[in-house]
Amino acid sequence: MFDIGFLELTVLFVIGLLVLGPERLPRVARTLGGYVRKARQTWYSVRTEIERELAAEDLKRSVSEPVEEVKDSVARPAESMKEGLAKDFERVRRTAEGKSDQEDDDERS
Repeated sequence: MFDIGFLELTVLFVIGLLVLGPERLPRVARTLGGYVRKARQTWYSVRTEIERELAAEDLKRSVSEPVEEVKDSVARPAESMKEGLAKDFERVRRTAEGKSDQEDDDERS
């Protein structure tokens, strides 16, 4: 996260020792360490939650594409079957009424 080397840490320690004194420096270092730990834990939980949400979104997308393909592949034959059944039903209805296809064509002309 931070690119701090040994020399930088030593300089920070010496400055902290001069400013805070030997009595308060350990307490401030512990408090600062606690804040850094809490910040890391919060960042880790946020990152984990985002990764989980992205994985769920990818899963939804990967499942929905094949589902749409199956719907399309079923819808086309179902529509043609529906049209065929409608034509057959119309022929049966006309036959039940006593008309033939020929008579119906003559009436339209």
